[in-house]
Amino acid sequence: MKKIKYCCRNFRRHGSKAVYKTIKDEYPDLKQKKKDCLGNCKLCVKQCIVMIGKKEVIVAPTADMLVEELKKRIG
Repeated sequence: MKKIKYCCRNFRRHGSKAVYKTIKDEYPDLKQKKKDCLGNCKLCVKQCIVMIGKKEVIVAPTADMLVEELKKRIG
């Protein structure tokens, strides 16, 4: 899997910080990066969001649901 990028504004607002920590603990070799803004503000304001690679955006209403979706994609 490519690098997972997180929006720092979403970290505090919607709990993607918990997603970052969970993925880091379970998949320590997976590359993750925190960015100030991912440029998807309309999605980011409403729910948890991550970006995989340069274009693929994954969203979920809760941090737990986002973790489950990422685990499915990681395999």
